[in-house]
Amino acid sequence: MTIKNIDHQTLKKWLENQEAVLVDVREPAENAASKIDGSHLLPLASVSLKSLPKSDGKKLVIHCGSGKRSYNACVKLLAEDSSLEVYNLEGGISAWNAAGNKVESSGKFFLPLDRQVQLVIGLAVFLGSILGYFVDPLFFILSGFFGAGLCFAAVTGYCGLAIFLAKMPWNKNVATRSFSCATK
Repeated sequence: MTIKNIDHQTLKKWLENQEAVLVDVREPAENAASKIDGSHLLPLASVSLKSLPKSDGKKLVIHCGSGKRSYNACVKLLAEDSSLEVYNLEGGISAWNAAGNKVESSGKFFLPLDRQVQLVIGLAVFLGSILGYFVDPLFFILSGFFGAGLCFAAVTGYCGLAIFLAKMPWNKNVATRSFSCATK
């Protein structure tokens, strides 16, 4: 089980020659903010062999924002079928865009989910510390709660806050407003 990484130049050539099917494993709101033309949205949590778009003998390329989630998607797919030929776009859409390749953009500001998690935790720890110092020491529990949550997420790979934030309307409605058939 080996994951094959490709660079943006190889992907561009494959897409121009219609040799590849591109799957975006980012969240719907991220995809709505910017996407590579012709990519198919399939969030990482939904990735499975059954959920993949038909490739009709074309190469299957997975991408995300930076290459991390797409790598995890490749691992997930290869765990289901070790003979599957799947490629990971190194650097994700960030590398694609930085190289000057075309990206469809809505032009709207979007804060990625991981940064939303960082913002919420940072604010909670900051407020817990300030309120604990100036109002009541019991507010320090708030900082401790979020610190423990970070430790739990690091050890298990499960972040309840990220799942909660992904279900918030501002992370859902961006996709459904932008694409008419996104009502699954």
